[in-house]
Amino acid sequence: MTTPAQPAETETALARRYRLELDTGTTVPTWVIVPGINDFAPKVDATQQASTTYEDEGWVDQTVTELAWSVEATMLHRCHPTTKAFNPAQEKLRLAAEAFGAAASVHVRWYDREGRDEAYEGYALVTWEQDGTATDDLDSVKVTLTGKGKRTKIDNPLAAEG
Repeated sequence: MTTPAQPAETETALARRYRLELDTGTTVPTWVIVPGINDFAPKVDATQQASTTYEDEGWVDQTVTELAWSVEATMLHRCHPTTKAFNPAQEKLRLAAEAFGAAASVHVRWYDREGRDEAYEGYALVTWEQDGTATDDLDSVKVTLTGKGKRTKIDNPLAAEG
């Protein structure tokens, strides 16, 4: 029996490696950065159904039948220093959270800011929750993007720069 070699990957990636962008175009995608993110958690949840048969001899067997994606992000609520208007990308997310039908859906993409292969896009419903509410808090919000349909793997827009 041989001993495996030590992995060459000894550096730890930073959690702040993600960038979230929002499509603000009407016919052609126009991507803008969603600013102020200080916590970002993409995830995929699998629906599993029991597929146990007599042949499994009493051991449970499961089969994945559906996948659902979502992104949870906490962000500082950004505003212009002079006009005090909120950031347009953040405002589009807030308004989508209060809408019905097609207006409630946003087109988003997220990827590794260092150009790694991890990059996705999809359409999502938005939940917008006020987060920082105490007198000594910064104005922050928790945004949940709940996937509508398939999350698509894309080429990382920063791959050539990385």
